[in-house]
Amino acid sequence: MLAGLSQPARGHLAMLAFSALVAGSFSLGVLAAPHIDPGALSVVRFVLAGVLVGIAAAVTTGIPRTAWAAPWRYLVLGGLLGAYFVLMFEGLKTAPPVSAAAVFTLTPVMAAGFGWLFLRQRLTARMAVALAIGGAGALWVIFRADLQALRALEVGRGEAIYFVGCVAHAAYAPLVRKLNRGEPAVVFTFGMMVAGTVLLALYAWPAMAATDWTALPGIVWVTLVYVAVAASAVTFVLLQYATLRLPSAKVMAYTYLVPSWVALWELVLHGLVQPGLVLVGVAMTVLALALLLKE
Repeated sequence: MLAGLSQPARGHLAMLAFSALVAGSFSLGVLAAPHIDPGALSVVRFVLAGVLVGIAAAVTTGIPRTAWAAPWRYLVLGGLLGAYFVLMFEGLKTAPPVSAAAVFTLTPVMAAGFGWLFLRQRLTARMAVALAIGGAGALWVIFRADLQALRALEVGRGEAIYFVGCVAHAAYAPLVRKLNRGEPAVVFTFGMMVAGTVLLALYAWPAMAATDWTALPGIVWVTLVYVAVAASAVTFVLLQYATLRLPSAKVMAYTYLVPSWVALWELVLHGLVQPGLVLVGVAMTVLALALLLKE
């Protein structure tokens, strides 16, 4: 089936899977955040995911010596992704999930700005309309079609912390395209994860040493395994793959689907059924993606 798809279409398919997997980490992360230091969790996450990606790279494309040219590239990208994950879990300690998810929907607009800054990618009128529709639809889903809840949104310390993380995430996408020198996505991801692990370990070593790993509740380990395998190893490769085939704004626009996927995750995990009006927001995010799919 993939053989008949164009390169941009493959990028869109990768980001569809990316958004579904990211949503799962968001639902689980809210449950695990109060029980472990964000830095310590992120180090273990990067180590496990890095091992998986490294094995995949060795088995498939191999890891040529040329991939390690200009290692500063991996430090930049690993630092950005590491900062995002640490700040995400730090923010979720105090920010309500609804407010944090609202902050997350700002990522596509910021990615469009970084895309212009780093790659001179221009935002067309149709893409601007699509980003606006997608953002409105995502907010509609996040606040469950409750305008009073939207009006009551207050930006607190947790939201501000997470916003900085989202800035780092938005800068990451266009920089992947700018800094990649022809390395396969899985090899480039492995280099980024090695650098990210080193930086995170330097930052979080005291927290790791102070953590009583045997006393952590089960939800932390479930979350750790999920975010390391599905929401790190797999999504990093998907993001690298897509950013080499799509403009940054289109790549990050898929974050608008995350609230809809979260609603599905909540149904699966907790049996929570969303109000019928929420489907209006889902339809708006689908419309936004339809506009972005057009060339």
